[in-house]
Amino acid sequence: MLYRALQILTALVATFIGLSLFLTIFWRFAPVPVTMTMMMDENGYAKEWRSLDDIDRSLVRAVIAAEDQNFCEHNGFDYAAMQAAMRDNMKGKRQRGGSTISQQTAKNVFLWQGGSFFRKGLEAWFTVLIENLWTKRRIMEVYLNVAETGIGTYGAEAGSLRYFGHSAARLTPTQAARMAVALPSPKKREVKNPQGWLRRHGDRMARAVGTMAREGLDACVYE
Repeated sequence: MLYRALQILTALVATFIGLSLFLTIFWRFAPVPVTMTMMMDENGYAKEWRSLDDIDRSLVRAVIAAEDQNFCEHNGFDYAAMQAAMRDNMKGKRQRGGSTISQQTAKNVFLWQGGSFFRKGLEAWFTVLIENLWTKRRIMEVYLNVAETGIGTYGAEAGSLRYFGHSAARLTPTQAARMAVALPSPKKREVKNPQGWLRRHGDRMARAVGTMAREGLDACVYE
């Protein structure tokens, strides 16, 4: 009985690993048509896939500045950022996450939303896979196409059309920054006319876009 159970478990693990590898390699080249998050969204979903060549570089820079400043340096996990987020959250400061863009991409493409340890473990597994089987450029391209950018809105193109009435190919640094700072809570954070802290944060990120351009901090995406 125990031997049979081990056989079944081994087969399940092997199947999971094989399927994981197949999907990761497949999405390395093909556009991701839909995600579980989109399908489970009670508001439906609007999306339009765009190549990274058709997304303004200001948005790439703004997203790195706002979400994952070490994107070009880490291997998928930013342990210093995780520790800093934990300290701030324990002190009761404004809630912040420690997830990298790679982790968020892995979650958005392969998994569902939620904070269970089981899902977090799967997220780590898929993060390792995409960091080793995709390029940083591909991770960014997929992230900017599947991330939730508003109520029932997914991806940079659909978000830009919703908020600014034009393609994501010609975002200004301010527009890009306002989209980027709304990403952690896109259903609640205002993009077009933010106020208070959110507006100030967006202005800081707009300035950071220029800094990143001068210092080449997004080079891994365009090399």
